[in-house]
Amino acid sequence: MKNKAIIITLAALIAVPSCSLQEDTSSVSTPDNFFRKFSECQSVVNGCYIPLAGIYTYAYFLATECVSDLAYCYSGTLDACLDISPAVPRFGETVWTQAYRGIQRCNFAVKGITETTALNESQRNSLLCEAKTLRGFYYLTLTSFFGNVPFYFDDVTDKETLERIALLPRMDAVATRDEIIKDLRGIAPLVPQTRTSDNDGARLGAAAAYMVIAKCAMWNKEWDVALEALGKIEDIYGDFSQYDYAENVMFRNKNTPESILEIQHSYVLGGINYTSNVACVCTPTRSTGFTYDGVEIEELGDQSTTWSAMRPNSYFCQGLQSKKSFDIRKDYNMAWEYNGKAFNSTVVRPWAGPKFWCPNMQGSDDGNNYKVFRYADALLMMAECHQELNQDETAVRYLNYTRERAGLGPYHYRNNARLQDEIRCERARELFGEFQRKFDLVRWDIFYQSLTDYSDQEELKKNIRPCHRYYPIPDKEVVNSKYNLDNKEYNKYGL
Repeated sequence: MKNKAIIITLAALIAVPSCSLQEDTSSVSTPDNFFRKFSECQSVVNGCYIPLAGIYTYAYFLATECVSDLAYCYSGTLDACLDISPAVPRFGETVWTQAYRGIQRCNFAVKGITETTALNESQRNSLLCEAKTLRGFYYLTLTSFFGNVPFYFDDVTDKETLERIALLPRMDAVATRDEIIKDLRGIAPLVPQTRTSDNDGARLGAAAAYMVIAKCAMWNKEWDVALEALGKIEDIYGDFSQYDYAENVMFRNKNTPESILEIQHSYVLGGINYTSNVACVCTPTRSTGFTYDGVEIEELGDQSTTWSAMRPNSYFCQGLQSKKSFDIRKDYNMAWEYNGKAFNSTVVRPWAGPKFWCPNMQGSDDGNNYKVFRYADALLMMAECHQELNQDETAVRYLNYTRERAGLGPYHYRNNARLQDEIRCERARELFGEFQRKFDLVRWDIFYQSLTDYSDQEELKKNIRPCHRYYPIPDKEVVNSKYNLDNKEYNKYGL
């Protein structure tokens, strides 16, 4: 017997618009006829993208970039100072809900697309790759954010399956990621090996699938597995020198050639918009009109809303990427001044830079795309994998690609330990603000020590405990699972 709530949920995923992914919802009415033709199958896959919008907001930016060694924010959103617990999980509740909503939609899509006779082989593989890549990305997000989480690939179509899944305990994150790797390895080679920007509508394909494989493998310390996937990305994206830095990193420049995964947004004055709000915490404070912290910036408009801002930690702005550095990225990551005019509040530290600004932002409607995976990230991952395998000469070669594009010149090798440190520092400089720093610190097992040593957010340093490397599972989810789920790490610290 069909569960009524499930049917309503599945119908809703088709009805909701999914930003730039165009849908044909004609003749769609029940779960039994979602897969009668290509346009209906594609509409189901479009619905798999929708939960990304609920995750990639300013609060996720705070949780991943401002709770790190690189930046902080005195935000009223208390994720920024780690005022979180199982009883008050804050943005953790949103990530949990949206990621599992995405997984449910992906499972539904995979089953329906696999079983339908309405698609040719090329269409089937293309849609399966999208759905499976998104499913893998949601699980990558969950395991990076919460650690061990429940895992399932079932399509929930009846009450019995729903009740069984509701009682699932935490599954070992390594095992979850290995399942994702296996799943994506089977589909990625079967679709066109093209850049994301070369796909119509920047739909996800092989490149994004390989990136999810590589990310999962690196969390699992499966360096050879990661290198195999990253090598495929290198084959697809080619010579790194063809990718101009400014063009490819500015959030305002959408679906650029170097991008592997972007969160899609759009804004049309007086029309339909699909926006988020990261720029609100990355823009110098606006007082009146075009004036931002004492400087006229016409490109930002006179209607924008600015919130408590993300500011770089001293460790980053006075060390890793200082004002006097020859690194061209400093003028995009950070803003000490604008057109030669110093801001009022940048004597000690800068604002976040134009990489994150949204020109002519209306209120809090940030219509930028958010860069999540770029080719530069893949090359630095290759450097890290080779370093871990003691293949230092090759690691230096991949490290130098991003350094030299940024104007720093080649790295001078000393020993393996210093090379490891330089790769980690280079990831900070290249990927600043791209929703990854906390995950890197946790993956390297240096999260607690790095924040204790380098964060300039005093309230955060008072609150932080080793258990904060992951968010707690919301208490209500623990109760709903009949205590098959738990928060033992938090319980150890009385949280």
